[in-house]
Amino acid sequence: MVDVGKWPIFTLLSPQEIASIRKACVFGTSANEAIYITHTDEVFVFGLNCSNCLGTGDNQSTIVPKKLEALCGKKISSLSYGSGPHVILCTEDGEVYAWGHNGYSQLGNGTTNQGITPVQVCTNLLIKKVVEVACGSHHSMALSLDGDLYAWGYNNCGQVGSGSTANQPTPRRVSNCLQGKMVVGIACGQTSSMAVVNNGEVYGWGYNGNGQLGLGNNGNQLTPCRVAALHSVCVLQIACGYAHTLALTDEGLLYAWGANTYGQLGTGNKSNQLSPVQIMMEKERVVEIAACHSAHTSAAKTQSGQVYMWGQCRGQSVTYPHLTHFACTDDVFACFATPAVMWRLLSVEHEDFLTVAESLKKEFDSPETSDLKFRVDGKYIHVHKAVLKIRCEHFRTMFQSYWNEDMKEVIEIDQFSYPVYRAFLEYLYTDSVDLPPEDAIGLLDLATSYCENRLKKLCQHIIKRGITVENAFSLLSAAVRYDAEDLEEFCFKFCVNHLTEVTQTTAFWQMDGPLLKEFIAKASKCGAFKN
Repeated sequence: MVDVGKWPIFTLLSPQEIASIRKACVFGTSANEAIYITHTDEVFVFGLNCSNCLGTGDNQSTIVPKKLEALCGKKISSLSYGSGPHVILCTEDGEVYAWGHNGYSQLGNGTTNQGITPVQVCTNLLIKKVVEVACGSHHSMALSLDGDLYAWGYNNCGQVGSGSTANQPTPRRVSNCLQGKMVVGIACGQTSSMAVVNNGEVYGWGYNGNGQLGLGNNGNQLTPCRVAALHSVCVLQIACGYAHTLALTDEGLLYAWGANTYGQLGTGNKSNQLSPVQIMMEKERVVEIAACHSAHTSAAKTQSGQVYMWGQCRGQSVTYPHLTHFACTDDVFACFATPAVMWRLLSVEHEDFLTVAESLKKEFDSPETSDLKFRVDGKYIHVHKAVLKIRCEHFRTMFQSYWNEDMKEVIEIDQFSYPVYRAFLEYLYTDSVDLPPEDAIGLLDLATSYCENRLKKLCQHIIKRGITVENAFSLLSAAVRYDAEDLEEFCFKFCVNHLTEVTQTTAFWQMDGPLLKEFIAKASKCGAFKN
C-alpha cells in the first residue's frame, strides 16, 4: 500500500480525508501543491496556488482542500504538470483539461492568459481519445489511443517537434519521423521530449545540451530523431528527469543517458553520457523505472520488488543504484527527491489488498480462523498453532512434545497476567509491543522465561523510555530480577541522577533489603551519598 502521508503536504489532511483518496499528485516548484481524487470521484486541491495552478478560480492559497466541481465525476486517468506550474490531465473518456501558468501557451488554448480554472483543450483533440499526457517545464504533450502524438507550448529548443523554435499555441500533431508510426509511450524532460513506438523504437527531440536525447551528440533537434544506439533492443517504457533519460526494455534491461551531475545515470561516476549505457547489469530483471522532469533523481523496481534509487537524494549525489527498504518507486520521490513531488498520478488502491504482515496482524485474536485458545485470568485469546510454531521456539517444542489430537484446544496460563500474555502473543503476529513500562516488566519476565531475546530487548527499550522518578526503583528491581544488565545499569544511573526525588518515593523504602543495601553501597562508591 502506498502511503500518501509520506509527502509532507498531506499531513495537512485528516485521517478521514486521507482514507478517502483513490488517486493523488503532489506538484509545484517546492512540492507545495496537491490534487487528489476520492473513491466517489470527487476532485480536491490544496496548497500554495502559484500561477493559479490549483484551478480554483482565484489566486489564493489554501490549506483546506477545495473541490474542483468541473472535474468531479470525470474519471481522471493521466495527469502531468510543468514548472510554472501548469497542469494537464486526461479522463477515461479521452478528454483533456488544462489550467495554471500559460506564459508560453502551454495550456493549448491559443492564448498566453493564465488558466484560473480547468478548461477543456479542444483544438485537434476533440476528435481524439487521449490516453496519456506529459509536461516539460513549459510545454505539453498528449497521446491518443490510436498512437498519434500532439505537442504545444514553449518551443525554444524544438521540444514541440514542429521543425522550428516558434512557440506552439495549440496542439499540433508531431509527425516527421513519427509519421505512420504508433506511439505507445511519452515523457518530457525540462525542455526535451521522448517517445516510444509500438515496435520498441525510441525517438527524441528538443534540447540536447547534456545528451539527453541519446543521439551521440549534444545538438538540439527540432523534429523527432530515432535513438539509433537502441536499435538492437525493444523499449517498453521511457522516463525523463530534468536533463537525463531512462529506458526499460522488454527483457528488463535498463539504459540511461544525458546529464549526470548528481550521478542520476547510475554509472558510478558523474560524467554525462551522449548515448545510452546499460546500468544495473548485475541486478535482476527491472520491471519499472521512474524519473521526473523537475528532479535529478532516478528509481527502479526489480521483479522481486526491490526498489533502487540514485542521483540527487536529499542533497547527496548517489552515483550508483542504492537498494532501499521501500516497496515502490513513488516512496523514493516522497522521501529523497528535491522537490518531493510525485513522478506520476499515484493510485492508492489499498482497500482490497493486504500484505502478509497486515494479514497476520488482522487475524490475531480472531475466533473465526483460530485453532487454539489461551485462557488467562478467565479471558480467551485466539491464536493459530502454525503461526506460534513458526515464530516461537517455546511453542514449537511444546507442540511437538506434548500436543495430540485428543487434547483440549484451550491452554490455561496462570503464571502471567492477561495484558502481558496477550501482548506477547500479539508480538508474535506483529513484531511490535505497545505496553506501559510497568506491564513491560512482566513481559520482560516472560521473554526471559521463553528465551525470546529480541522481545527482551524491546521490553528494555520500553522501560527505558518510560522510566520516571516514581517507578525507577521498581524498574531497577525488575532489571536485577530478570538479569537484564544493560537495563539495570540504566535504571541505576537514573536513580543516582535523581537521588533526592527517588529516595522520597514509597518504592524506594519497599525495596528488598539486600537489593536496597546493594544499591546504597554502589551509589556510595559513586559518591552519591556524600552529603
